[in-house]
Amino acid sequence: MSEEFEVPSPHEHEVEHRAQHDPFAGRIAVMTAIFATIGALFGYMAGATQNEALLFKNEAAIRKTEASDQWNFYQAKSSKQNLAELGATLATGDQQARYVKEVERYKKEKEEIMPEAKKLEQQSKEAEEKSEASMHVHHRWAQALTLIQISIALAAITILTRNKGLQYVAYGAAAVSIAIGGLALAHM
Repeated sequence: MSEEFEVPSPHEHEVEHRAQHDPFAGRIAVMTAIFATIGALFGYMAGATQNEALLFKNEAAIRKTEASDQWNFYQAKSSKQNLAELGATLATGDQQARYVKEVERYKKEKEEIMPEAKKLEQQSKEAEEKSEASMHVHHRWAQALTLIQISIALAAITILTRNKGLQYVAYGAAAVSIAIGGLALAHM
């Protein structure tokens, strides 16, 4: 039966030793871990809102295509109505009566098609607006994520340089990142 054990490298040993005996490095390490967690949440939200925007954009395209189909159908009925009107003008007797009935039928069918086409156009417009709103929120999440990543990098440089001023810049960048994340959460 063999037992496994890990022998830390000299570097790992030194880092662990410093973290235990260096409160400054320990605080920065904890803050870096918190920043990384916040960054992971921001990254998730950025991806989710981008996917939402794409779904709305797809919905807008589908509704726009359906509206176009309805308008094409409407145009076809108009063409048939025009031909029937021409036939009614040129024909006499029973043929003329048949063409007049067709004209009325095409008018009625067009009246039914138009509201559906307009409804689909409106649905397309609404989906497009939702897509744009979601992309705006996505950009907020992406901005927040970028700033939190910058604060993580600044925190790492702070540990290396032991520069307290840089520590406050890292905290400031994180605070701005969280504020932008709050705006994204509020859909602003």
